[in-house]
Amino acid sequence: MTDETQRDLADNQANWDDRARVHMNSDFYDVPGLVADSRQITATVQHDLAVLKPWLPHQSVQGQDLLHLQCHIGTDTLSWSRLGATHVTGLDFSEQSLAYAREIATKAQAPLTFVAGDARFADRVIQRQFDVIVTSMGTITWLPTLTEWAQSIATLLKTGGTFLIRDDHPLLNVLDFASWDVHADYFNAGASTYESDSSYTDHSAGQIKHTTNHNWNHDFQEITSALLQAGLHIAFLGEYPRTEWPALPDLVQRGDWFELPAGAPQIPLTFALVVRK
Repeated sequence: MTDETQRDLADNQANWDDRARVHMNSDFYDVPGLVADSRQITATVQHDLAVLKPWLPHQSVQGQDLLHLQCHIGTDTLSWSRLGATHVTGLDFSEQSLAYAREIATKAQAPLTFVAGDARFADRVIQRQFDVIVTSMGTITWLPTLTEWAQSIATLLKTGGTFLIRDDHPLLNVLDFASWDVHADYFNAGASTYESDSSYTDHSAGQIKHTTNHNWNHDFQEITSALLQAGLHIAFLGEYPRTEWPALPDLVQRGDWFELPAGAPQIPLTFALVVRK
């Protein structure tokens, strides 16, 4: 890893440490409501499960050991546990996020394990294997490379196990998440750097002290090649004209989704890959 990449990752970690406090207190995450209602499952996990179901025993994570990569403050991790997953472990590079995740788990009386680490090298800090590994929404754009990430997933996945990634479509990066015009390369051309003192949650403007962000766009060739080269098998690829957040101007909110408005070009906003070992 180059010194520049190490600095970029340090910038991102400081940014997400700041975001953790903002997100913990946001209406978007509604942590008090989630903790208070033991039946509540986050919308993200509901959407993930809808994709994952056909490849699970009895279409359920019940009794399945599960690893959640890039878990942030652990609201989705808690949801997987509530769905019956066992030995549920969350991994994230932000220590502040994990401090909140442990607080949420304690308040919800959920037996969750949280580990600090880079998702590319999760197998260095986790010493067990899992039936299911998941990562979802706004994750791999924060990783500079995917080769080690895919190999780590292959190492941590039991034979016969299943990995799910559901995330922003790489096309959105080309559109700069801001317009319908092409602004950036589709193929990974290195880090894209920007400054922002806010996050995607409510009441966040001006709340982020460490404002520098570095993202890496990963096209489908890179994503699928990394997973295949790690010895994994792609069982399913889906592309969807909807997402959980207003990723482009004029998207229309319908329930838990933001969808393309009538008359707009029908483009994918999210994708999902189901991968088997």
